[in-house]
Amino acid sequence: MATLTEEHFSALQLLLKAPSKDAVRQMCADSFSSGAPESRRLAESTAGTLSVSSTEAKQLLTALHTLEHYVVFHNLASPEQILAVFPDTFHSSLKNLITKILLEHSSTWTNEVLANQISLPKLVEMDWRVDMKTASDSVSRMAVPTCLVNMKVQDLSCAGGDDSLSSVTMELSKETLNTMLDGLGRIRDQLSTVAGK
Repeated sequence: MATLTEEHFSALQLLLKAPSKDAVRQMCADSFSSGAPESRRLAESTAGTLSVSSTEAKQLLTALHTLEHYVVFHNLASPEQILAVFPDTFHSSLKNLITKILLEHSSTWTNEVLANQISLPKLVEMDWRVDMKTASDSVSRMAVPTCLVNMKVQDLSCAGGDDSLSSVTMELSKETLNTMLDGLGRIRDQLSTVAGK
């Protein structure tokens, strides 16, 4: 997580050149996405709105992006928490306006970040049974024991609660099951070693 520097707050002061509060609100909304600080189109649009250079516009977009992600990352949910981030010398009215805008958007941005978060499926339930697999031909009948493992997994990256549950069934021979149990035993030992440190 990037930290906020004097350069960021200096760049934020460029918002004083905005023609309206709605323009500031729009710049804040546009600058949250991950590609916003590098977007040439957004920088040119911002530069035109504020009558500043493209370089200054990029600095402003980077500062807004960093501030917004800082607020979301640290879960700053009250005006006092956000106002405390700004230096004492920062323009008072602008500070209050930015804080108000951040509070308006923070829940939406938090949900957006959580929705795009990468996570692995979680094992919810496991069931197993041993079956006898039979086969026959003209020479002989044979019965081979096999293990059926059914796992219910929840994909936390999907929205929708129960809809994200899926079932996976595996058929394992005795040899495959032994290999898997040996591997799981090694994983258990490594986890115990790490947890013991």
